[in-house]
Amino acid sequence: MPHQLGLFDPGPSPFRRRLRERLAELAGDGIWIGTSSWKYEGWLGQVYSPERYQVRGRFSQKRFRQECIAEYAETFPIVCGDFSFYQFPSPEYWARLFGGAPAGLQFAFKVPEDITVKVFPPHPRYGTRAGEENPSFLDSAILDRMFLEPLAPYQERVPLLIFEFGAFSEGSYARGEDFAADLDRFLETLPPGHRYGVEIRNREFLGPDYLGCLRQHGVAHVFNAWTRMPELGAQFAHPGIHTTDFTVTRALLRMGRPYAMAVKRFQPYDKMQEENPGARDALRDIIRRAQQRREGAYVFVNNRLEGNAPGTIAAVTGVD
Repeated sequence: MPHQLGLFDPGPSPFRRRLRERLAELAGDGIWIGTSSWKYEGWLGQVYSPERYQVRGRFSQKRFRQECIAEYAETFPIVCGDFSFYQFPSPEYWARLFGGAPAGLQFAFKVPEDITVKVFPPHPRYGTRAGEENPSFLDSAILDRMFLEPLAPYQERVPLLIFEFGAFSEGSYARGEDFAADLDRFLETLPPGHRYGVEIRNREFLGPDYLGCLRQHGVAHVFNAWTRMPELGAQFAHPGIHTTDFTVTRALLRMGRPYAMAVKRFQPYDKMQEENPGARDALRDIIRRAQQRREGAYVFVNNRLEGNAPGTIAAVTGVD
């Protein structure tokens, strides 16, 4: 049973109240700002109230992981579910997730990598598939049957789906235009009724073929702060980069820093450790443009950018 607030439970901190009010104000203008995932114990005392997850006088990690989405929604209007990248969630999983989250919380999800990986990397988690060609790469029929159909009952709460493509080797795509041609055929077969964003990790693909493909299908390029991608500000200024009437941004990593290094440096994500002024300025520019043009925007911040995603969001949106 979800935790019920008792007579002596403290209410949200002044920081949480200010952040909630600011993010609600922006969401009212169509600018949805949240974090990448939500189950971080490092946010206890900042976003989460430790007393809500006590069992027999001790912190319960199980209760926290099962119930913290409800408290997350007391501050943030949207969250990006990264977990779906690694699996096709079952209908039962979707029912538990949406049943445990307040109705007002919006979700963006990454589409499973079974759709976006061309060759499975040589990593232990891929088992016998490691190094093999992926037969379901860009297969819209599998996407529809395994992902979109089970998610359909909750479509009104899912305003965005993201296709994340890892860095392709030259053996997979020698030219960016070849990827754009395959992407074009795939996007042509997608069902209507969803907003889609495409995130790439090959900076050389940022050209007219790729951007023209997205523009033709009304799909957003996902501005992404990532190891080998141009800085957010450089992407934002790239000619023709705005391909539709909404913007998607994922502020993930400082350029040049591997993901594993960021994890090691910043865990447990309980405080700001390294400000990134360039990324912050770019996020403010992205938000400002959406306000001026009265267009929708979806902005997600990762702990690995500066060490603490709620702190980064507060700084970018002017909450102290």
